[in-house]
Amino acid sequence: MSQHLPASLGWLRTLFPFLSWFPLLDRHSTKADVLAGLTGAIVVLPQGVAFATIAGMPPEYGLYAGIVPAIIAALFGSSWHLVSGPTTAASLVLFSSLSALAEPGSAHYVKLAITLAMMVGLLELALGLFRLGSIVNFISHSVVIGFTAGAGVLIAANQIKNYFGLPIPRGSHFIDIFTYFFTHLPAISWAVCATATVTLLTGILVRKFLPRIPYMIVAILLGSLFSVALNLGWSAGIPTVGALPSSLPPLSAPSFDPAVWKQLASPALAVTLFALTEALSISRALAVRSGQHINGNQEFIGQGLSNIAGSFFSAYVATGSFNRSGLNFDSGAKTPLAAIIAGAALALIVVLIAPLAVYMPNAAMAGVLMLVAYGLIDQHHIHQILRTSKAESAVLLVTFCSTLFLELQEAIFAGVLLSLLLYLNRTSHPTIRILVPDPEHASRKFVTNLALPECPQLRIIRIDGSLFFGAVNYFQETLRAYEQRHPEQKFLMIEMSGVNFVDIAGAESLALEAGRFRKRGGALLLLNVKESVAETLHRGGYDAEIGGENFFHSKTLALRNLYPRLDQERCKGCSQHVFIECRLGGRKEPSLAMDQDAAQ
Repeated sequence: MSQHLPASLGWLRTLFPFLSWFPLLDRHSTKADVLAGLTGAIVVLPQGVAFATIAGMPPEYGLYAGIVPAIIAALFGSSWHLVSGPTTAASLVLFSSLSALAEPGSAHYVKLAITLAMMVGLLELALGLFRLGSIVNFISHSVVIGFTAGAGVLIAANQIKNYFGLPIPRGSHFIDIFTYFFTHLPAISWAVCATATVTLLTGILVRKFLPRIPYMIVAILLGSLFSVALNLGWSAGIPTVGALPSSLPPLSAPSFDPAVWKQLASPALAVTLFALTEALSISRALAVRSGQHINGNQEFIGQGLSNIAGSFFSAYVATGSFNRSGLNFDSGAKTPLAAIIAGAALALIVVLIAPLAVYMPNAAMAGVLMLVAYGLIDQHHIHQILRTSKAESAVLLVTFCSTLFLELQEAIFAGVLLSLLLYLNRTSHPTIRILVPDPEHASRKFVTNLALPECPQLRIIRIDGSLFFGAVNYFQETLRAYEQRHPEQKFLMIEMSGVNFVDIAGAESLALEAGRFRKRGGALLLLNVKESVAETLHRGGYDAEIGGENFFHSKTLALRNLYPRLDQERCKGCSQHVFIECRLGGRKEPSLAMDQDAAQ
């Protein structure tokens, strides 16, 4: 937007990203943003309370997390449609991490949650400032799908007590929850169960037949009215959320005790990685639809500042929300002003409507959360992953099972670790193919058809992948296996166009193999070496060890140079005539040479 800021002041846009989109506001875009923002504020009301329940926080803190963090993330982030606030996954990880350290809902628990938000914000900010946004790429799609599916199961399990009115101890493992449920079926409250079921069915029907209407709000309203009717008519005694404070987010302060920060270090790292993955994946998905370019590092900075600021305004960890961001885009939002208006409008709604939560039954919240839990199980992508890749299926299943049986931050780390191990295993086994000339092709183009004859003295291979320390052993073992099966092939030509990177270990292995082939009376030839690889070999002097005469950028020149070095007596007795040079006896044939070079 250089037309709005002189080039000399361009640094202001880096420091204050909102200067890039603020000049775009006009009557049309502002109206669209206001309508989208008000819609988002209404939707976040039941979601905030629901997510706070998942997080083990007092209900009002879910609303607080949707006010200041949403505004700050919109001002300093990169995406024009991302809406930050409380989310299911972040809330569940928070509960899993903190419930062992303090009683959920207690003052100490809230203090820890706010401190965790500060720590997550600092980590996000650091990653953005040091331009380390690519770190979230280590959390694969399968890890996210497996984790969210496991989170959905845990959320559903944790809401069984509110759905059926059973006094299941808080913090019970999901297996203990189901054991308690099936051994206490006679203790189920029919009134509580009916209220939750009415809410659940209402949400399902509204979402299916009236998709433009916020199904959560309609479901909770109808569930609450049903609960009030039962309480008035049959004195059912259905417990409710209770009145929420009708005030703006109060000021708060995180703990700066080193012992507390040490306790929260592992959860903070896990929440940071997952929160940034959520935010960035949502931003990129919406950017594809809107045509906007996303600056990942700037998004990290915005998310970091939002959590740091939120920790001083009673907000627990906030990140990008799938539901609210998608709704924001579908509602016609043009700029981040929509998210700012959503945060400000929510603050007003809290002041005016929060006391009405006294009529909101816990059972209605449980019904809505059952819908949320079901929505987290992405059946389409789960089936797709299971059909497509065994390795990714393993990552998915390990992450899913770890989510159910381990601490949630450990589940994330387990999925990431397995993804990295599988990736390293894949890269440490580069594809090595045997090439042979195609006699049907005018220039004998190299192909991978092993049914075609191969030169008795020369083996040609192609490597696709990096030749680094992790792949060196596989590379050397493959060459040893070739040698054992065909010891008469004392020459090796490696087609290197598929090798993008060679480290010191890889360069040394090439030099070592060159020396070994030389001792056997043959040679190692490198064809089509990329410039970056050649530079690495040259800096370390490995090209001299391999021999400058063994580097070629043309198949024709390589074979013409190699032919005189072969055992000519064996060539005379060979009837294969694999190469054109075999028929010509090493003589040059210009037209065929041109055809050969063109085929490269």
